[in-house]
Order: sequence, then C-alpha cells, then structure tokens
Amino acid sequence: MKTQYLLLVWALGTTFATEVEPQPFLAATQRLIDATNYLGSPFSADEIATLKACIQANDAVSATKAQAVLDAHALFQVTITPEQRVKVAAGAAKPILDESGWRQYLVRVDNEAGVTAKLVGSSPQAKEAYVKGSPPVAPNAQPRDPGQPALSARWLDMQMFEAPPMQADLSGLGVEYRIIQLYSRDAGKRDATFSFDTGQGTQDLGFRNEVSVLFDCQAAREVKLAITDENGKPCIAELLIKDAAGRIYPSQIKRHAPDFFFHPQIYRGDGEGLKLPDGVYDITFRRGPESIAESRKVTIAGKNTTMEFQVKRWVDPSKLGWWSGDHHIHAAGCAHYSVPTQGVHAPDMARHCMGEDLKIGANLTWGPCFDYQKQFFTGAEDKESRYPFLLRYDVEVSGFGSHKSGHLCLLKLKEQMYPGGDSTAHWPTLCLNTLKWAKKQGALTGPAHSGWGLQPLAENDPARGQQYKLGVPSATDELPNYIVPPFNGIGACEYIVDVTHMVEGPDGKLVPAVDFLSMVDTPHTWELNIWYHTLNAGFRTRISGETDFPCIYGERVGLGRAYVKLDGKLTYDSWCEGIRAGRAYVSDGKSHLIDFKANDVELGVNGSELKLTKPATVKVTVKAAALLDQQPRPEIKNAPVGQKPFWDIERARIGTSREVPVELLVNGESVAKQNMAADGTTRDLTFDVRVEKSCWLALRIRASSHTNPIFVIVNDKPIREKRSLEWCLKSVDQCWSQKEALIDPKEHADAVAAYEHARKMYRERLAE
Repeated sequence: MKTQYLLLVWALGTTFATEVEPQPFLAATQRLIDATNYLGSPFSADEIATLKACIQANDAVSATKAQAVLDAHALFQVTITPEQRVKVAAGAAKPILDESGWRQYLVRVDNEAGVTAKLVGSSPQAKEAYVKGSPPVAPNAQPRDPGQPALSARWLDMQMFEAPPMQADLSGLGVEYRIIQLYSRDAGKRDATFSFDTGQGTQDLGFRNEVSVLFDCQAAREVKLAITDENGKPCIAELLIKDAAGRIYPSQIKRHAPDFFFHPQIYRGDGEGLKLPDGVYDITFRRGPESIAESRKVTIAGKNTTMEFQVKRWVDPSKLGWWSGDHHIHAAGCAHYSVPTQGVHAPDMARHCMGEDLKIGANLTWGPCFDYQKQFFTGAEDKESRYPFLLRYDVEVSGFGSHKSGHLCLLKLKEQMYPGGDSTAHWPTLCLNTLKWAKKQGALTGPAHSGWGLQPLAENDPARGQQYKLGVPSATDELPNYIVPPFNGIGACEYIVDVTHMVEGPDGKLVPAVDFLSMVDTPHTWELNIWYHTLNAGFRTRISGETDFPCIYGERVGLGRAYVKLDGKLTYDSWCEGIRAGRAYVSDGKSHLIDFKANDVELGVNGSELKLTKPATVKVTVKAAALLDQQPRPEIKNAPVGQKPFWDIERARIGTSREVPVELLVNGESVAKQNMAADGTTRDLTFDVRVEKSCWLALRIRASSHTNPIFVIVNDKPIREKRSLEWCLKSVDQCWSQKEALIDPKEHADAVAAYEHARKMYRERLAE
C-alpha cells in the first residue's frame, strides 16, 4: 500500500500540507549528496551524517529531518500550483556569491500539480539562462558576439544543473530539490531578479513569478603563484584548494581547459595565478606520487598576495636513470565529457603530465572524437613537449572493429591509419591482423587494460559468460591460479593466441606480435595470471604500466606507470624500446624496484638472460623503496581485488604496520620475501635463490609494483611448466568460444588459422 504522510513546509510565511513518499524522496536526497560532492560544493560532514541516517531509516520522520537540512541551502522556493502556475519566493540560504567564481545553491520545488517537465530559471541580469547539463567549457569564457554591445547590467551567469547524477526533468514528487549554479562577474552588492517556469505560459500572474535577491558578491583577490621543483627551478604542480565549508576553488564544474571539470585539483605553473575571495583555505600541494604532499592553511584577507610552493620528494628514480611514463592516456571521451565532443588539445594534456611529474605521456587517439583528434598525430614527439616531459600521439584500437577481440595500444607508429579508409570503420576485427600492420612499421604493441575478461571465476559462477562488472567477486586471489577465465571482455583475451605468433618487422625479420601486457589499471591478479602462464610457456612478453585516463581512472594521469632504465638521453622512442626490451618495472608510483639484477645480469640488458651450465644459487639484488601513509586505510586494504583502486601500496600493508613485503618470484611462485619499512627510504635488498631448472625471476610488492623478468636458462633448456601450458591450451578454446562470433566473415579463415596455430604451439611445448 502506498505510504503517504502530511508534511509541514514553509513558503511565504505560511504552512501548508504536501503529500510525499519517503522512499523516492530519500533516494533523490542521495543523488543530491552525490551531485554536490561532484560539483565541489558538498554538504558539511554533520549534514551528510544526518542525511545518511535519514536515508537509512527511510521513514516519514526522517524525510522531514532531511528537508530541514536541505532547506537551509535553498536560495529559492518554487511552488507549482494545481493549475500548473509557477511562483517563487526567497529561500533560507544566505545570498552570497564570489567575484569571478561559481557557487551552487538548492531550489526547493513544491510540486502540487505533479509536473514532470524541466524547471527553467532565468534572470534579466544573467548573460544567458543555461538550462542544460554542464558544458565542457565555462560559459563565461566564451567571447561575446562583437556585433552585440556588452551590457553592464548583465553581471550574472546561471545554470540549472541537470547532468547525472541529477535528472533532467522534475520527478513529479510533491517535494524535490534542484541545483542552481550562479556566477558573478563583479564584487560588491548586486541585485538580481529571478523567475522560474516549466514551459511557456506556466508563469504565475503578477509579481508572484519573480523574486529579487540582493547578493553580497565577495571580492576575489589576485593570488600569484611561485612554484618550483626540488631544485628550485620553475615547474608545474598540483593544487587542491578548499574553503572552510569544503567548497572547491576554482569552482569545479564550470572549469575549462586546461582544468578539467571532473577534477577537484588544478595544475598551475610558476608565475601563474588565480583569484580567491577573502576567507580561510586548506591547500594541498603535490607533484606526482614521488613527491611529499604539503598541506597548509591560508588566509586571504583584503589584499592580493603571493604563495610560494616548492616540491619535496621522497624518491627520484630519474636520478638513477629510470624514467616514468604512462602509455595509455586520452584527450577525448569518457570522463572528459558526458557526450564526447572534440576533446582537449596537446597543451592541456602536456600540462597534466608535467603537473604529475610524468615524463612520458602516450596520448592515444581512439573511437570518440577520432576524426578530430587524428589531426594531431605526427609520428614524432608533440611540439608541446618540454624536456624531459615528452608527449606523443599514437593509437588505441578501441571503438574500432578489432576492439571486439580486445583493445590494443599501438605505440611509435609511423602511420596511424589502417589501409583502406580514413576513419575507424574499416579496421580488422581480428587483433592479429592489426598487429601485423603495426609491427611492419616497427610499432610497440600490447593489449590495453589487460584484466578485462580474465577474472578467475569458478565454473558455476553466474557472472561467467557476462561482461565484467565492478564488484563481481573473483573465485580466487591466488597467483598463479589455474582457473580458465571467461575471456569475454576487452582486455588481453586474444593475447593468448597472438603471443604464439611471430610476424614481419620493418626489415622483414620475424618479431613477436605482442611486446607487452598492460598493467595497473585492472585487478592485478587478473592481469598477472595470464602473463605468468605465458612466461611459464616459454614466451617473453614484457609488461608496461597504464592509467587509461580518463576512462578507467579519471582522477589524474600517471596512476599506472612504467619506469624505464635508459643509458642515454630520454626520448619517446628510446622509452618505448626500453619497454620492448623489458628494462622496466611497473608501479602505482608509491613503491619502486630499481636496478633489479640476477648475479651480474641487469634487467633488460642482453635479453635479460642469465645462462647457467648447471643448477646453482643465484644472487638477486634490488634497490627498493615504498611510502605508506602513517595511518592504515582499511577501505583500500580490505577491498576485494575487483574494486578500485586495483593497484595501491595500501593493499600490500602488513597488518596495521608501516611495512610491506618484497617478494621474489620463480615462475610466478613466491619463494622468498623480505618485509621492508614503507617510510620512503631506499634500501638495498639481496635474495639468494637456488635454481634447479630454467625459469624466470621477478620481484614484486603485490598490487603496487612489479619488475619485468630475468630469464635464467640452465643447460640451454627452455622454460616449460606443464600446468601453465595446459591452462594456455584450454584458454585458447575458451577464447574462441567467445570471440568467433565477433570476427568479420572475411577474416574468419584468418582467425581459424591463428587459433589453430596457437593450439599447435602449446601442444608442441607440452610434448617437450
């Protein structure tokens, strides 16, 4: 039975009865919490606690309490009469705006007519009455039409926020709340008149459809920034600025490039500046995961000021010749815009890389906005690169034909367009055919977001056969494990086939079809398991780190990184060749495994191969460093492997201590470990391991960093593990069961041959 109750509400100094159901009203309240957090203008901690308790209780009394909290933030009270006339009165919120800044307020709507149209707000003092979801560029940043004179009376911008998690239309509930965003060009006292309607002719008669509001527009002060790196040289770094109420500055949702509206932080360089109204601010300053974050409280009071910041580091791998890079970032699509448009340009992406101290950024053009973004590909480092921060455009095959068999990262391309067309529709559906084309021009190639489709689900798991969804539990977190995954996603699925193939390189000589597997942006057990098995089958694929910004992770570039050792000057091409050679480790940037050696063999040098004539004890050395927060974060440490963040040093924390284990692997099995304090200190670690047969060695700090392998060959025998080869053979058949239907009929014969070649290769190695 429908539960209703009488709710007393205020309006124009009177009270009246409105019917409202607790459950849908409180569900909408949760969306308000989410939306205000997203907009960088959250409720206070006490208010959120009250609202959460009300949502949990889900009853009439709680709905009343929730409205008391929300009403305090309502700048307007809109009433839609039973005759669908719209009238408006001032709400309880204090009308305060910021010069050159945006603020968000609530609009309370008492909907006596059950209207489900849009609520439209307007003001003659506003430049334009924006009524749709937030555009990617702040409206105030757009130049005026030179044919139209600037009207001094139009000092205001306004917009009803209707983008997710909010709904575009009114729900029809008796009471609901909308969000209005207001921008002030000026400082001082400013008066504006507002009206609301739900369509032409719905305005109430007389002056009941209008309300005048006298705003106190707080003056903004010029804040000049002096930002230097640890050596005192000017640099770009990250600033996160919040006022005493927790509001983000500059206002997050109305930002335009180079700031991204889905980021709370901004990136600013030495000599640049911003505007802040008078008040007290909490500012966090950092420059990537290798820096020590600095928090300070700053008061802006009545005058312009200068703020000085200098980067402090806890580690700098580049001083030892190890250069960070993220081989998978994007300038369009996903979090950039709710509906992808043309994307941002190279200067914006370069700024973000510099602000995160990410030396190499591979800016991959892909399906969304491909026909616009493809113009920036040059086959060389972008002109916006500022050494040692190097940006280059390459390609992710995603949203193309062959994305169905797994997405591919194609780096160091000379030509970005597969022959036969000028866009995306004509590309192969068999990954191997794309790989053959890319390898012929010398490209570095590997599957993107490797773990998707490779979750180790039990045979009777209902999630088997479905697309991966966040939160689906894994059957095991064991590494290696021998559960054949569903192979039903867009990760390294066809890799199980392609790894067995040699294809023509640029000089006609045969080279591996796949150079690397992507790590760090999907659950680590899913990514690593297939890699361990193919290494155990005798293949020598390397690994590289990626973020897939801003699709899997939109927080910042460089959440997933590869650190490559170079002897000469850093270039994009030399960094890629370091990945190909396996002279690299992957990391979340919060732990590091530097200068890994087995006896005198260095990682990535001379094929990473140590030859022994007979079984022997091998000495393994590494420089290891990690940094954990002082206080544990159980929400990360205890999270399922399939829940973000997938890689984070917190997952490696031993109990509540500040220690993490550094593990030595032999053919994927952990055979030794040393616990290390994660206090930012770099330590020399040594392991002695007895090697009885050919194998590969690697080091890891689980779910935080992992080296590439060093191959130990005993008496010239190949690396062969029977259980892994059996797993690979079964996996080929499982992959075929999922991918055959996705192959274009014109490529079906190629696919049959490719898969049969893989089966033959695994069978032959099993026979050995």
